[in-house]
This record gives sequence, structure tokens and C-alpha cells, in this order.
Amino acid sequence: MSEVGVRKRAVRPAWPVYVAACVIAAVVAGAVAQSFAGASLSALGIPDPGALTTAGLPALRGVAWLLFALSVGSFFLTAWLIPPTRRGEGADLNGAQLTVDGIIASRTGGWAQLGIALIGFTMIPLVLSDVSGEPLGEVFFQLSAWSVALEQVADAKVWLVTAIIAAVVGVCGLLARSWFSQVALCGGALASIMPLALTGHSASGGSHDFGTNSLIWHLVFMLIWVGGLMALVAHGRRLGPNLEGAARRYSAVALFALLVMLVSGLTNALIRVRLSDLLDYAYGWVLVIKFAGILLLGLMGFAHRQLTLPQLGSRPGAFTRFALVEVVVMAAIAGLSVTLGRTPPPPPLDPDLTAMQVALGYNLAEPLTWGNWLTQWRPELLYSVIALLLAVYYLYLVRRVPGWRASRTAWWLLGCATVVVTLSSGLGMHMAAAYSTHMTVHMILSMGAPVFFVLGAPLTLVREAYPAGEFNPRLWAESFQHSRLVRVITYPPVSAVQFLVLFYVMYVFPSLYELMISEHAGHVIMNAVFLVSGYFYFWELIGPDELPARHSAKVRLAWLWIAMPFHLFMGVYLMQLNFVLGEDFYQSLQLPWDPDLLDDQKVGGGIGWAAGSFPLVIVFAQLFRAWFAEDNREAIESDRKAEETDDEEWRQYNEMLAQYNRL
Repeated sequence: MSEVGVRKRAVRPAWPVYVAACVIAAVVAGAVAQSFAGASLSALGIPDPGALTTAGLPALRGVAWLLFALSVGSFFLTAWLIPPTRRGEGADLNGAQLTVDGIIASRTGGWAQLGIALIGFTMIPLVLSDVSGEPLGEVFFQLSAWSVALEQVADAKVWLVTAIIAAVVGVCGLLARSWFSQVALCGGALASIMPLALTGHSASGGSHDFGTNSLIWHLVFMLIWVGGLMALVAHGRRLGPNLEGAARRYSAVALFALLVMLVSGLTNALIRVRLSDLLDYAYGWVLVIKFAGILLLGLMGFAHRQLTLPQLGSRPGAFTRFALVEVVVMAAIAGLSVTLGRTPPPPPLDPDLTAMQVALGYNLAEPLTWGNWLTQWRPELLYSVIALLLAVYYLYLVRRVPGWRASRTAWWLLGCATVVVTLSSGLGMHMAAAYSTHMTVHMILSMGAPVFFVLGAPLTLVREAYPAGEFNPRLWAESFQHSRLVRVITYPPVSAVQFLVLFYVMYVFPSLYELMISEHAGHVIMNAVFLVSGYFYFWELIGPDELPARHSAKVRLAWLWIAMPFHLFMGVYLMQLNFVLGEDFYQSLQLPWDPDLLDDQKVGGGIGWAAGSFPLVIVFAQLFRAWFAEDNREAIESDRKAEETDDEEWRQYNEMLAQYNRL
């Protein structure tokens, strides 16, 4: 269809699609949960709080998950699928403003987040009614009941945190106009689901490390998949530009999201249910129906790629109509998924959990030794998998760039291997059980792996692997490198301070350290902070990737010398502490070898004091090499200038000295 033909199509509002999807999710969630309400209440031993709670709570959760998806998808659309209006031809995306369609999508994401905030606050009395058996009407209007819920009910606290994050993201989404804000808001929308992802059934009991990490993968890509399609449907209904390009970008992401959802969902299910028990319990039937629905959506996605995408330029309406059917199926599956938390599960695979399994997710029979460091393995399903995917993507890009330096590839792969071995070997298994091992992992993730990663020059590789002038990863990488955020974080004083503060803040505040190590969520957050903080710090020092303002090697070397004494001081501080950090948690593990916790902590302090010296050898070597190269460039430039001016500066200097001698 021509552009004139496209304009003849009527602009249609998207809100009926959003409302219909939310209603479908709510009805499915409420109806299925209500059918299992009797068995659930009997298993929990609490009275029936009434249908307003037993059906209303899952129905609201179903609506919340659709709003999560809508917000993530809307910001994903404006950040990665449709290009903004740039300041000029050839300019990067810093300062780029959203198109009219982008502003509408951003507002949609903002309103969806505000809806989540409203649901989050409503959930506080609802979960109290659910766990206490009191009717919702009796607790909703009692301020004391709200106080009890926030003090004693974990789910109420989680929903409060979710509501606060969603409110902030929602307000920002309504006001945002720049492309860079959409990238941040997409991350903020994903962050708003993390309190729910890091708690609940998957975060407790045996193998909860597997359960939580697989659930994070499942939820993140479910929201991108469902929300991205909802945002595309809305974009098509309002006749937004670049629909064809946006749909093709989404199609590639959707295929990857489908694979991730299937693998992560199966992993999460097998933690709780034996394959032989799937059809013996209602929980198993819900899982089977959910997976059948995901497979159906996979087939529909394949049909999209074969039938509607090739005709998108001439028949965009066919794509939108078929996508609407997908959204309906997705909404039903989202509602069904919510009921898994309300359906009586089968008996646990291991009913006799030890205190260590409850706290860590697994048992440890002996202390860490050089022998079992590499003989004990337990796959870490979050950062180790990310490292493997980054290694594959890097190698894919290397194939697109002839002549790419093998040394940079080796550095990058070494960084990926360091993360995998550190977190998935015996070292990673013992990280949560002993302070000394925790410090070892801390040092590797913040001062080892980041050094290897930055020397791999990933942003330079991305820029060389994709063509210029298009809305693609090359443009995104250039915009990130030239952004104000990178300029501020890589300013030497800021870079050094953020690295030192984030490196040691936990050890200065014992209560914070206890909180972080006692929950799997704490380890997820710590590992991310170690890697990201270390990456920015060493990027500024030795990274070959371009920076907004690269300081001379002498300046960088000086700042490294300034930062080093603080590492030594904190190591000595930790070795001299006369109390145990995280003592209550470590004692609760009931480790069979009964370690001396204070002695182990002193060992950890010594590791923090000494271990940083090993990666600094590489850092110093790179800085001195850069210093030597700078001096050579200056000498060559000076010689060239002297040749061009026939040593004019040198003659002027000699004349000045001669004048001084005559005085």
C-alpha cells in the first residue's frame, strides 16, 4: 500500500486494547484462583476472608502484571524500536527528542506505572486480609491494620516498595521528552518488578538460588515480549511511523524472549514439581496449560514472520489484527500465571530441609579448599549466563569485523570466563557461607573481571560491526559513550570516589552487610554493583573505548596512586575489627566444620588488603604503556612541527636566552 493508502486507514485509540487485556487477565486469574480457594485455605489453615479477597487479590495481580508489561513495552518501544528526532543529520542520540508517537508511548508507560502504584497500595490491606482470614472490608478502613500489615506481612512491604518505585517512574514517564530518558525509564520499569521477582515462592526453600534467578529471566523477557507487542499494536492503531522497522526489530527480540521464557520456566518448574507428578496436581495442570499457551504463541509468532511481516509495507492492518489476537492469548496466560502463587503445590521434593538449605538453597559439607574450588560446581543462572551470552555476542561481532585484534578478543573472553568460574564453582558456592570467600569473590568481580572486560573494547567493536547512519547498536553505543552520564562517572575524582565508596560501604555499616548477605536478593544486587562500578572505574583508567574526555596517562596514574592507600587502609580496618560482621547469619547456617568466624573475617580483611595488587599489575602496565605512547606521539608531533617551521620556536628560544645574557 502506498503512503497515500496508508493515510486512508483510520486512527484508532489503543486504550480499548489495554482495557480488554487487563479484563481478560483479571477474569482468568480471579476465576482460576477462586476455583482453588477452598484447597488453598484448607492447606494454610485460615478462615475464608470472602470472594473479594480470594478472587480480587489474584485479579488485581493479573491487572498489575499486564500494566507492568504495558509500561515496559511502551518504554522499550520508544528506546529501542522507533527512532527519535535527532538534532541534525549524523548527530548521535544525546539531545534527541521523542516524536509525537514517542511522547504518547512514554505517557502510556507513565500512566501504566501509576496504575501499578495504585494497585500496590491497594494490595497492602488485601494481603493482610488474605493471610489473616479477615474480610477486606474490616481491614481496609482501619489504619492500625495497615500498620500491622507493613510491620508483619512481607508481601505488604514488597508491594509498598513496588508502589513507590512505580510512582516515581510513572511521574517521570509523563514528563519525559528525550530519548535518553526512555532508556532510563525502560530500566526503571524493569526495576519496579524486581521486589516481586526477588521474593515469593521462588525465593524460599531449597534451590531458591535457581528459582529466583530463573524467575528473573522469565519475568523480564515475558514483560518485554508481551509489553512490546502491546506497544506495537498501539503504534499501529495510531498509524505511527516506522512500524515496519519497529516490527522487525521486535520480531528478533521476541524470538529470543520466547526461548528464554521456555528454558527459564521449565527450570523454575522442575525445582518444584517432578515431571511424573505434573498431571497429578492442580499446580501441574496450570503449568502444563501455561506452557501450551506459550508454545501456541510461539507458533503464532512464526506465522507473523512468515505471513504478516513480509506484507507489512503493503498491508499493515493485517499485522495489527493478528497481533491483537496474540495480545488476547498473552493476557489469558498472564492471568493464569498469577494463579500459580495461589494454587496448592505438590509436596516438596525435599521435605527435610536443613538450616543451610533454607538460607543458601543448598548444603555445604566441607570448607573451601584448593581442591574443591574447581571440583564443586553449581551453575549460577544469572550473571554466569549473561557472561556466556556476552561471549557469544562478542564472537558474533568479531566475525563481522575483519582484522579485529585477537588480544582484545582474548581479554573479553577471559573476563567472561572469570565471571562464570567465580560464581559457578566452589568459590561461588561458598561465597554466602564465609566472609573470607565473600571478600575473594568481591575482589574478583570488582577488580579482576572488569579489567579484562574493558581491555576487550566492546563499544569499539559494536561501532565497527554495524553501519553508520542507522538506528542500530552502533548509534546506541556512540550515544552512550558521548552521554553526560558517562562524562560525569568517568571524571577521575568521581570515578575514584564511586569505586571506593561502593567497594567498602557495606563493611562500614554492619547492619547493611547483614541485610545484604542474608537474602539472595542482596547477592544479586552486590554482584551487579561490583561489576558495574569496577567497569566504569577501569574504563576511565585503561579502557581503549573512546570517552567524552580522556585524561592523560599521567593524570590517570596519579589518581590511581591516590586511591591505592584507601584499599590498604580498609584492609587493615577489617583485619583489626574485634566483632564479626554478619555473625547472626553465619551462625544460623550451622556449618558442619564450625569455623572461627572472627579468624575467617581477619583472613578476608587480608585478602581485601593484598588481592587487589594482582590486577593492578595489569593496570600499571597499561598506564605506563599509554604514557610511553603519549610521549612518543608528542615527540613525533614536535619534530613534525619543527620541520614545518624550520625550528622557528627553537631559534626564538635561543634569541631570548641571548638577550638575557646581554642584560
